[in-house]
Amino acid sequence: MVHGQGLRLDKWLWFARLTKSRSDAQRLCESRHLRLDGRVIDRPSALVRAGSVVSFPQRDDVIVVRVLGLAEHRGPFVEACQMYADLTGARHGAAGLTGTLIPV
Repeated sequence: MVHGQGLRLDKWLWFARLTKSRSDAQRLCESRHLRLDGRVIDRPSALVRAGSVVSFPQRDDVIVVRVLGLAEHRGPFVEACQMYADLTGARHGAAGLTGTLIPV
C-alpha cells in the first residue's frame, strides 16, 4: 500500500473494489451522489487521502467508509479489504451492516 500525497477518487474506488470498473467509478463521482469528507463530489479527479471519509448510495442504503490506505494497482480481494474501514455499521448500531460490504 502506498502512503503518498493522494490518489484520484475514481481510481481509489476501483482499486478498493467498491465499483466493478473504473468507468463505473467515474460515473458515480460525476453523479453528485458521492461525498468526500462531507463535500459533494462532481469530478473523478478529486484526491482521496488516508483518513478521508467517502460516502455514496448503494441500493437502499448509504455506504460510508474511511480510507485506510492507497494502492498502486487493483489487487486481490484481501488487499482491497485493507484499503478501507466500513463505517456503515457504526451508523446502525449493534444490528448494523458490519461485514456486509463486499468488494467487487
